[in-house]
Amino acid sequence: MAIGQIVVEKQSRYDFDTTVQKVLNEAEQRGWQVPVVHDLQQSLAKSGKSVKPVKVIEICKPQYSGKLLELSEERIMSVMMPCRIAVYQKSEGNIYITLVNGSEMAAGMSGKIADIMKAASDETFEIIKSVTV
Repeated sequence: MAIGQIVVEKQSRYDFDTTVQKVLNEAEQRGWQVPVVHDLQQSLAKSGKSVKPVKVIEICKPQYSGKLLELSEERIMSVMMPCRIAVYQKSEGNIYITLVNGSEMAAGMSGKIADIMKAASDETFEIIKSVTV
């Protein structure tokens, strides 16, 4: 399976800060919780590294995570929780959004895992649709 099938990158129509804010707003409007936003540019600066802006937004929707975590064998997917959306700037100056294609990743897994991951993945793609080209 090619990385482009599992990790999807889309270009944003907006600047970095606007993209981050719109993703946060859209996620929250759809009932997703945002436990944390990692500012990797800031974190690396503390270690003396200078990188272009990059934030990783963690989102969680109990409607999906609860269905997996209340089961037994399906709990293995907790390693994928919470879902993450990365926003970053590349060297040419454009802003991009990357996320895992949970539907592709779950293909071939048990029915419950595949169904839940597909539903969560579909919704995360809807979240970023509002900002991508």
